[in-house]
Amino acid sequence: MKTKKNNTMKLLAAVLTVCMLFALLVSCASDQGKPQETTSADAEQTTAVSTTDKGDESTSADTETADTTDTDSTTSAEETTSAEETTASADLGLDVKIMVLNGTTGFGMAKLMDENTKKNTLLNYSFSVESDASNVSAALISGNVDIAALPTNAAATVYAKTKGGVQILAANTLGVLYIVTNGDQGISSLADLNGKTVYCPAQNPTFIMKYLFAKNGLDVTIDNTYAQPADLRTAVTAGKVDIAILPEPMVTIAMSQNKDLKKVVDVTAEWNRVSEKDSLVQGCIVVRTEFANQHPDAVSMFLDEYSASVSYVRENPESAGEMIAANGIFAQAAVAAKAIPNCNICFMEGEAMKTAVSKYMSALFEIAPASVGGAVPGDDFYYARKK
Repeated sequence: MKTKKNNTMKLLAAVLTVCMLFALLVSCASDQGKPQETTSADAEQTTAVSTTDKGDESTSADTETADTTDTDSTTSAEETTSAEETTASADLGLDVKIMVLNGTTGFGMAKLMDENTKKNTLLNYSFSVESDASNVSAALISGNVDIAALPTNAAATVYAKTKGGVQILAANTLGVLYIVTNGDQGISSLADLNGKTVYCPAQNPTFIMKYLFAKNGLDVTIDNTYAQPADLRTAVTAGKVDIAILPEPMVTIAMSQNKDLKKVVDVTAEWNRVSEKDSLVQGCIVVRTEFANQHPDAVSMFLDEYSASVSYVRENPESAGEMIAANGIFAQAAVAAKAIPNCNICFMEGEAMKTAVSKYMSALFEIAPASVGGAVPGDDFYYARKK
């Protein structure tokens, strides 16, 4: 009996064991079928990795875009610079014909002419010196010269005749006129000339003096018997004339030959009292408009070299005097050197030049319209460097 009971207990234990094993197997199978849960930390880490990857991709794309943009900009800049250099280099050594009027209007060109003979210039200049402004004007009108130095009112006349065929590049000479007396004539100011006769060269000097006498309400007789400055200088030196208007360097020559002569009035100072300062622009440099349009880089090179030449002449009158004589601008080196400080040689371009010259043109037109070609020149009369 006892044996049968033991067998029954063993059978129950075996059944329970089997049941437990079956339940365990079912539970494991269920767990393997469920999706795995992601922790918050795991999710954050995954997101961070994903964002970093996208950031790297974005940075890479931006870098590539920037590199491309920089390359394009550099290429464009290089192409522009190359084009400018090509244009400028094309004008290097260009043949340029320049005509210079002798006397103070041409003084500032002396150093450039000297450097040209030594082949130290950017352009290949061909210079000629004239004593008659009408010859310079004719050469500009015919196209036989590219650049020239001449009186400002003559430049305006050529501008009118050619309908804008020339332009002013720079003002190069301010007032050079002085009142000279033979001995003591009781004259120390412009007002002292009232009621008297004054000998004066024709054209530009006469127009200037008429303007000044009118502005000061003076009744002065102007005598043009000696129409050329050199002829008037000779008459003054010989004592044939008591009161004269002379330009430099004629004043210096006359006073060196006649010790009784006195320089009593500076006409430029008198001009500045009734008009805008530094607007008595008696001399200038002009260019044919066609040449300027075709060779703006050559014009700019010339202006730079001419400006340097003017500065040298002003600062070194002794050596400049030698250059002036050597190049046929004025015969006597010593006289030229002595006169330079009184010649008001200058270099004025751009807006400053336009302002000064336009004032002068208006003044001359007021007195003698024909002296500036019958009308005040328009804005296209004034050259501005190409930017």
